[in-house]
Amino acid sequence: MSASKMSRKKIRIRFILLIVVGVAILGTLIALLVDAPERQELQALTIGDVDFTRLRDGIYAGEYAGTKGSSRNATVQVTVSDAKITKIIVLKGALDSNGKPVKLTGEMTINDLFQRVLKTESLQVDTISGATLTSKAHLKALELALKQAQQ
Repeated sequence: MSASKMSRKKIRIRFILLIVVGVAILGTLIALLVDAPERQELQALTIGDVDFTRLRDGIYAGEYAGTKGSSRNATVQVTVSDAKITKIIVLKGALDSNGKPVKLTGEMTINDLFQRVLKTESLQVDTISGATLTSKAHLKALELALKQAQQ
């Protein structure tokens, strides 16, 4: 193979790689722009206080549904027995296709976040670092379920 054919082949490979990288960057930018309104909505979301000493026994469901996007929507079911939370189940949200909790950053799942809530008896807990918005959506769903348990 002559040197000029090798040179053209290298240029063609570099050109193809440049196109692939450019398309990947463009796709990432478009995804970020599309997701931006939902991210802003969740960043501004506040988690209210719940009086854990005033919970009525029963099974309650809470759902967070974003108005600017639905990729982080969450639904949880809470069981209260003897005025204590005995079970929190994620029905919709950070779950895999088999309904198992998805491992977020640091190998943590939303169940780990809910364990913090149970331990402190407060919704004012640290979110999962790197999954703050997902954590907030699930905490809001939990808040809405627990508000029902207080009524």
